[in-house]
Parts: sequence; C-alpha cells; structure tokens
Amino acid sequence: MSEFIYDTYKLGNIELKNRIVMAPLTRSRAIGNIPNDLMATYYGQRTGAGLIITEGTSPSPNGLGYPRIPGAYSEEQVEAWKKVTTAVHEGGSHIFLQIMHTGRVGHPLNLPEGTEVLAPSAIRAEDQMYTDAEGMQALPEPKAMTTEQVKEAVQEYVTTAKNAIEAGFDGVELHGANGYLIEQFLNPLTNIRKDEYGGAIENRARFLMEIVNEVTNAIGKDKVGIRFSPFGVNAAMPTYAEDQVTDDFTYLAEQLKEKVVYIHVADHSSMGAPEVPASLKQSMKEHFSGTFLFSGGLDKATAEAVLNENKGDLVVFGRAWLANPDLIERFKQDAPLNAPDFDTFYTPGEKGYTDYPTLQAQ
Repeated sequence: MSEFIYDTYKLGNIELKNRIVMAPLTRSRAIGNIPNDLMATYYGQRTGAGLIITEGTSPSPNGLGYPRIPGAYSEEQVEAWKKVTTAVHEGGSHIFLQIMHTGRVGHPLNLPEGTEVLAPSAIRAEDQMYTDAEGMQALPEPKAMTTEQVKEAVQEYVTTAKNAIEAGFDGVELHGANGYLIEQFLNPLTNIRKDEYGGAIENRARFLMEIVNEVTNAIGKDKVGIRFSPFGVNAAMPTYAEDQVTDDFTYLAEQLKEKVVYIHVADHSSMGAPEVPASLKQSMKEHFSGTFLFSGGLDKATAEAVLNENKGDLVVFGRAWLANPDLIERFKQDAPLNAPDFDTFYTPGEKGYTDYPTLQAQ
C-alpha cells in the first residue's frame, strides 16, 4: 500500500507538503478574545501538517459564545494573528482561519457588553456552557435575527475573510458544522423562519450561499473551504429524518461545486455521535468534485486506506495533534503517541497546550 499521506498536494493555488491536516480545535487560550504569543507557539509547534485549520474564530462580538475564543474582526486581533501565521509559514506549513459564529450556542457572561445571543429562530439549545464568571450555566433563549441582521452577519463573514488574508492566512474555512450559526440555518428544527431564509433547503441554505458568494468574490474561491457535520449532535443540535439529511447535504455539495476549494466533513461517531454514512460521504465527494477532507477517528493506517481507496483527498486529525506536536515524525517512525490530557483542553495557560513532549525531548 502506498503511503500517500506524505505526498504533496495542490490545494487551489498552494502546494501542501503532505496530505495531513490539523483539524480546527477550540483551545480557549485567547485571553480577551485576542490571539497571543502562547497561541503562536502552539501552532508553530505543529507545522509538520501540510495544512493547519485554526480553532473557531468569531467574525463578530455576537459570535463569541465560549470563554476565551479568538475573533478576527478588529485591527488588534488581525495584528495579533500575524504572529501565528508567521510561525506557521516559517515551519513550512499552510494555515486557514476557521470562521465560527456560535449563534445560539453562547452565553451573555461570555460575550462583550452590548452584544446579543442571536440565531435564525428563538429556539433554545437544551445544553449548558461554562463561563469564567459563574461556572456552568444553561444556554439562554436566543433572539431571532431580523432579515437585516442576517444581511449584517453575511457582511461580518466577508470582513473577517478579508482580515484573515491581511493577517497572512492562506485562506478561510467557513464553519457550517457542530451546531453553530450556519448549521442552525441549515437545520429545519432550529430554523423555522417564514422569510427567504427558512423553509425548503434552498432557503435554509441561502445564508450560507450568500456568505460563500460574497467571501469568494472578496478573496477568491481558491482560498475558501467549508466544514459540515451531517448527523452531528454537538451543542444540542437536533437530528431529523435520515433521508432528508442525505438529500440536504447532497444538495449542498452540488451547490458548492466550483464555488469553494474544499469541503471538510466532520464525523464524530468515534466520540459517540451518530455515524455519517459512508454512502453520504461518497455522494458529497462525487457531487462536489473538488478537494474532499476526510475526518473521523483516523489513525495512520485508516488515513492511508482513505487515500488509497479514494474516499478523500486530504486526511484530518484532531486530538492526536493536541498531544503530539511532532505527529508526522511519530507516524514516520511508527512511534507511540502521547495521550491527551482532557482536563486541560480548554483551560488557560501552557499546561496541556504547549508542554507535550516531542520524541526528541523524550
């Protein structure tokens, strides 16, 4: 079996040094919602990846649902991100900024003054969220966005995409997965709008497609990817009929054909979520026909199989990168992997973030 994972790959106008991607991983280290030197160290340590996708980064103060997640909508944030992109490029890797508006998955205690928890419809996520101020809190009922606010949100994505390029990123990933704002529009159980953004999939997808069209016009389609999580249940996202989910995401793949550089399908079944059927992944790949990022509980052997069997073009690893900054070297040597420390996934500071040992250190 050929080890395609180490082959170079042309993604749009950039050449990746291998086919291994570091997944977007929320780490909650951005004090004051501003990237910092510690984050630059973290990403710089992981430049063995051909492509790094950053943690979810908000396009708006309203989208900062979790504690200590970064934004990319202010000049200060843009300047701070330059430290990260410089570190990654010096390591020979490429990096996309994941744009994530949390929508209804937010708590006022985590948001700046004067903001609102917004969503397509006033439907509360039956879930809790940690706040630095008062610990775990139930998520509130969001405010249903007006049509004007939907249009404003589209422009926030556009501005943030431009900011990403200014900060030195090679592109952006639109986060249409994991129960956040874009997926809240796509799901008929969280979007019960009566205007042009609700109802049939053509309308529920309108918010996404307006973002895609305007962002690609602003920075180029070779610099824009999108992430989906069909059947995902993160952030209390409700599931609906399997055949409708299949039809919806096949439709989305077809609509995005020739419009974005990649589709990234997140499959969290290895962590207990419903499985994304192999047939749906294959259908999306075939209808899209562009670069397809395959993820979901992979190890080196299963990643190689994905590429050998043409199930995906790039393979995505998440938690393995958390604890193994030299993951590629460990793969090449068939060395054991460090186990991640779950207690420090979202805590501030370097512990469980930049202090995992490399093979060389060990």
